[in-house]
Amino acid sequence: MLSHIPIADIRARKVIDSRGNFTVEATVDLEYSTGICSSPSGASTGATEMQAFPKGGPDESIKFFEKNLKNKLIGFNSLDQQGLDTLIRELDGSEYLSNLGGNMATAISVANAKAVAQALDIPLYRYVGGMFSRSLPKPMGNVIGGGRHSRNGTTIQEFLVSTQGKTFMESAYLNTRVHRRIGELLSDKLKGVSVGVGDERAWTASIDDLEAVEIIKQATKELSNEHKVKILMGVDFAATEFFKDGKYHYKKEVKSRDQQIDFAASFTNELGFYFNEDPIEDTDFEGFAEVTKKVGKKGVIVGDDIYTTNPKRLKKGIELKSTSGILIKVNQIGTLSSTVETVKLATEAGMSRTVSHRSGETTDDFIAHLSVAFGAEFIKTGTIGGERLAKLNELIRIEEDFL
Repeated sequence: MLSHIPIADIRARKVIDSRGNFTVEATVDLEYSTGICSSPSGASTGATEMQAFPKGGPDESIKFFEKNLKNKLIGFNSLDQQGLDTLIRELDGSEYLSNLGGNMATAISVANAKAVAQALDIPLYRYVGGMFSRSLPKPMGNVIGGGRHSRNGTTIQEFLVSTQGKTFMESAYLNTRVHRRIGELLSDKLKGVSVGVGDERAWTASIDDLEAVEIIKQATKELSNEHKVKILMGVDFAATEFFKDGKYHYKKEVKSRDQQIDFAASFTNELGFYFNEDPIEDTDFEGFAEVTKKVGKKGVIVGDDIYTTNPKRLKKGIELKSTSGILIKVNQIGTLSSTVETVKLATEAGMSRTVSHRSGETTDDFIAHLSVAFGAEFIKTGTIGGERLAKLNELIRIEEDFL
């Protein structure tokens, strides 16, 4: 059995993401294999996640890599993923990867895992998922967008759907049909008013949150009845984005903390939304816990900005019973090893796991493999768009291994 495969070379470059901004990509060469990873970027970011780039942006990130990491990583044993990721952090020398940038750390870390998986002639999901029970997730797609993902949308950042079809392919396809129907309903409702798309290709229009609720409920009901399949509804409040001076500022009203807790819980208890992400601002672990208690087993309360895929923050959330689910984004924490540590904690605590894209995506499909490796309940990808379909189509291919 192989015990040592040295890294032969590492290269870094700029590439363009789905918003037309630069991000970074890394190539890791081993003797007989190569791994390439491009890292996405988020618009709605948690205060405690790794800094995506140093102050100089992607160019400065690449300069720091060339000067301080490249020669020290060449020759390192690629099979020692945790050791490699620890070395990346040590060479950066800051708490939030602010010298190298979390995006570059992610690109190197995942590219190395891809190269090793190729060298071992196994899929990435099998290499990463050794300690977990591997399974296919259900696709969760953004169909109506607002917040930081659009210019003139709802206050709530995302309205989501997840078709529970017999196969992943059926589920992903019917999500696109729901998306299409919502576009038709919006056009009918807003005659003469422009209906556009946001960063993740969700529909965006000048409507309030409860109008969006009615439209998504109508569309999911129609498609569910037509195809005889269950379609779950979800919402990502991204509440930190509209929290100011101790209150939650919607387009037409301002809510107190207690009102926001009740409003968030009502989305599951009264409106039938199963997936409920970031309903409270990201420092209020106790407020999250109140929503989670009110909802009980009727749905899953998911923490994203509150945790930022950070094991230390997740431990606090587990102790306080803040949420029943967690969103997983590698570049929030910067390395694959730290991500695995967080997922292990969440799994042991019985929490639902959702592997997620970012609003500024690339065509890299590594999160498709991670969603399988981590036994995630959902993969959150959006429903359409080339950079989103790259993940969905890769899971359609992976599904062949499970049929």
